[in-house]
Amino acid sequence: MSKDILIVALTGMPGAGKTTVARYLSQKGIPLLIMGDVVREVAEIDGLEPTSDNLAKLMLRLRKKSGPEAIAHLIVDKIKLMKKKDKKLSVVIVDGIRSMAEVQVLRSIGSVKLLAIHGSTLTRYTHVKERRRSDVPSTIDEFDKRDKIEMEVGISNAIALADESISNNDISIPELCERSFVTVQKWIQEIGIK
Repeated sequence: MSKDILIVALTGMPGAGKTTVARYLSQKGIPLLIMGDVVREVAEIDGLEPTSDNLAKLMLRLRKKSGPEAIAHLIVDKIKLMKKKDKKLSVVIVDGIRSMAEVQVLRSIGSVKLLAIHGSTLTRYTHVKERRRSDVPSTIDEFDKRDKIEMEVGISNAIALADESISNNDISIPELCERSFVTVQKWIQEIGIK
């Protein structure tokens, strides 16, 4: 597969605003793949209830078995299928990067730009509670435990090494989305994708 595709990889701690950005970019016509959805698909195949604890354990088990880039390999397979169906596919969003090992796997098939979304613990916990998904931590302590797991798999490095970062603490959702879209448009122009 040629590397004529831009992969916009979103990273950030849980609840920072990655999914909001990802959905907005998707509404702008950019195909979206969510790493957490891939983990949830595996959980469903394995017959696991998609609780926060089960998904965290599954993520760690997949990484232990197949390396820190395990989920990224599953995403690459999905991107290849998308590209096979649509030869003109030139940009895709991947939401939920947790390590630089995952970024390296994505670089095997395209140009990767990493966008980090930041948010304070309180901001992020509030966002997560509003989601009402089955894997939402029920207490701030459980949320902190989830953060520690995320940091153990290398998300801190991905955030620190991002090509661009946007703080989601003191801006509105429309501002967050617009800043993200402007950043992606800039990358598309820089790489020269039509």
